[in-house]
Amino acid sequence: MQDVAAAAGVSMITVSRALSEPAKLAPATRARVQAAIDLLHYVPNLTAGSLASRRSRIVAAIVPTLANSIFSDTVDGLAQALVEGGYQLLLGQSRYREAEEAALVDAFLGRRVDGLVLTGVRHARGVRARLQRAGVPVVETWDLAARPIDMVVGFSNRRAGEAAARYLAGKGYGRLAFVGGEDDRSRERLEGFQAGARACKAGRVAVDAVPSSSSLADGSAAMGRLLRLSPPVGAVLCVNDMLAAGALFECRRRAVPVPARMAVMGFADLPIAAAIEPGLTSIQVRSEAMGQHAGALLLQRLRGGSRTARIVDLGFAVVERASA
Repeated sequence: MQDVAAAAGVSMITVSRALSEPAKLAPATRARVQAAIDLLHYVPNLTAGSLASRRSRIVAAIVPTLANSIFSDTVDGLAQALVEGGYQLLLGQSRYREAEEAALVDAFLGRRVDGLVLTGVRHARGVRARLQRAGVPVVETWDLAARPIDMVVGFSNRRAGEAAARYLAGKGYGRLAFVGGEDDRSRERLEGFQAGARACKAGRVAVDAVPSSSSLADGSAAMGRLLRLSPPVGAVLCVNDMLAAGALFECRRRAVPVPARMAVMGFADLPIAAAIEPGLTSIQVRSEAMGQHAGALLLQRLRGGSRTARIVDLGFAVVERASA
């Protein structure tokens, strides 16, 4: 760092700031330091820097899976926010298992991360207490909680499920069905969907269970089972758009008219929802904005902001297309 400072004609403090808080430097100064770094092939010793500052400048995030673009959009939004603040992102996958999430929390705390982003608001026993004792800022995402561990950014899965049932019942489709997994967010959506169906006097909801890490094939298989039910199902909410796309493909293979015989609704409003034929009606959630807000809250806290718990409800919307 001393060599870089001499080559750039600046102090070592300026070099340090260029690496950790580049936005605070004038563009010309920042460019001069970067030119010296490039010339000397300087690589900062991040371990030594974190020991000196007691900051690792790393934030960890735990998601159920990266196979579903729902969560990768959130990670992308989070990474964008963090890199602008001079932080890097460390990622772990829980595979929808609370025990694996708990193990990752311990591993990340052991690595002295500066903050954590979790998916969901329900965790294994002891996780809340360990995080609160550690004193690092935590943002839970993809749901809401009256008493978050620290901060939460998301939407009500239960209210979203209820809105979907009211929408489908309001279209007069008859018996409703739900296709989803065993994870907490899926169960919240199902409970809301059932409550909405009861409120609309739409009868008992048919439920088809699939793996939480579901695929197009799972959606296709679920639709095959629903089409054999008696009395017949008229409309289905799938817990994500990939399941719903698989259901639509199965309807096409069987020459089942959509939505005349079977209406299909997805969740998340991924790009496939608008691209598929017929267009997929879906519950739109702001997955990328969720990550951006989570990153902004962490940065605010890490810069000395208020330690007051924050609850940010980003809401949801029904996006109507031809499938329902």
